Amino acid sequence: MIDQNLISQMVKQALDEDLNYQTPNEGDITAALIPETQQANAYVITREDCVFVGKALIEEVFQQVDPSVSVNVLVNDGDFVAANTRLFTASGSARAILTAERTALNFVQTLSGTATTTAKYVEVLSGTQTKLLDTRKTIPGLRALQKYAVKCGGGKNHRIGLFDAYLIKENHIAACGSIAKAVATARNNHPDKPVEVEVENLGELQQALDAGSDIIMLDNFSVSEIQQAVEITQGKAKLEVSGNMTIEILTTYAQAGVDFISSGALTKHVQSIDLSMRFE
Repeated sequence: MIDQNLISQMVKQALDEDLNYQTPNEGDITAALIPETQQANAYVITREDCVFVGKALIEEVFQQVDPSVSVNVLVNDGDFVAANTRLFTASGSARAILTAERTALNFVQTLSGTATTTAKYVEVLSGTQTKLLDTRKTIPGLRALQKYAVKCGGGKNHRIGLFDAYLIKENHIAACGSIAKAVATARNNHPDKPVEVEVENLGELQQALDAGSDIIMLDNFSVSEIQQAVEITQGKAKLEVSGNMTIEILTTYAQAGVDFISSGALTKHVQSIDLSMRFE
């Protein structure tokens, strides 16, 4: 679950963006056309099949705009919902409902899009030993939420940031002098952190194995090279495949025997879900 303080912070930032750091009554000049006492009942539907994410965000948006509005979220995070399904209802001030609408839907459409794409990838990988990982290629400021959405879609989180695990890439290796030196220094600095090394050929793979890497990322390897890498590794380290991992080629790479496939597309190429609010 996402920390409630983080949710509150992100919602406030989004509302400030929409309201120019003013109160709802001051900042939403269009909603102010409606009499302040006018009440309304509204509901939101998804226009397409999706994996829903955003319950806590919907509730927080309406809480910050007007806590007197009654909100009932009808589905849970991670639920598959068919097109035209009602996601939530809102009853109360018509002004407040309209002010909160876009911010709430922006969160839901983006996170549900991430979860839905993830679920499609996971379905393709079903029946294999390969697990789907996300990356750090996230929308700035939304990483925690997007990574939560990946989990709701059935994927697994790679490292959260630069602080919780090593991912030693080409430029790190060049600056350190060698794979062996980079891994040794990592073990010395933070012996409790997992060490992953990105390699570009089978020679570097052997160096990463000799250095004692926990995970080795095979960057842009061909299928035949991945099969060779699996044979060379023999379970001494976990193997991850990365680089242009589109949904069309997942099965081919998974069948080669790798432990993980990582894809930046889950959080980078976000196709938002089409949502709509209607007044009753």
